[in-house]
Amino acid sequence: MDFYFRRSYRGPLQAVIFDWAGTTLDYGSYAPIAALLQLFEQHGLRITTAQARIPMGLHKRDHIRTILQLESIRQQWQAQHQRAWTESDVESLYQQLTAIQAELIGEYATLIPGTLETLAACRARHLKIGSTTGYNQAMMQALLPLASAQGYTPDALVCPDQVAAGRPAPWMIFQNAMQLGVYPMEAIVKVGDTLPDISEGLNAGVWTIGLTRTGNELGLLPDEQAALAPEALAARLAQIRQQFLQAGSHAVVESIADVPAVLDTLAAAVQRGEKP
Repeated sequence: MDFYFRRSYRGPLQAVIFDWAGTTLDYGSYAPIAALLQLFEQHGLRITTAQARIPMGLHKRDHIRTILQLESIRQQWQAQHQRAWTESDVESLYQQLTAIQAELIGEYATLIPGTLETLAACRARHLKIGSTTGYNQAMMQALLPLASAQGYTPDALVCPDQVAAGRPAPWMIFQNAMQLGVYPMEAIVKVGDTLPDISEGLNAGVWTIGLTRTGNELGLLPDEQAALAPEALAARLAQIRQQFLQAGSHAVVESIADVPAVLDTLAAAVQRGEKP
């Protein structure tokens, strides 16, 4: 009879990898929307906020391509240019978006309430702090100093243009792990506010936490949320929660302020030998 050894990591959590817009700053994830609406308007194309939010979390080049693939946008492009869009158009729009986003990003750079407290809780647990994003390096060069001035500087930052592919591919998380010097992957937690965030974490083999209230899926500022009927807001948050759970998220909370309690739950699971 043959026996096979199966390793089981039972050590502590070692790192948390956070998304940026909608997770640690930019409540409601408005900066990407503002830039995309401006970009397409400059080209005579009308997209809605809802359409702009559909691919949120992806590399911004992929984000643009996904919007162009929408039937209504495809038809507008055809009417405007008398031809179908091409990959050259995607690249041109992406380069233009980079400049627009870098210019607008400072208007939406305020840290989300609870961010600094959660980072402090992570440090108290001896966790390293990584980050991934749909923004490219040029965009993050504009954003990072603004975050640092408010007290947030992660130990690692990886953008999609630094790896072979952005979300849902796992490469940015793997690069974070290398930069942080942490392994195995079950010792890492990914936190984000979009479905591509969850897919990125699952594909990397790490624990994932989805955020419902502060990010792209709800897409509302606190005063906009307050204007909703309580039962309507609760129903929308429950729907988002279900979407994250169905996507495979290991835990779902409302905001980054709720993350520390989940870290304790996940740490206990790891010590029992459980895997993501």
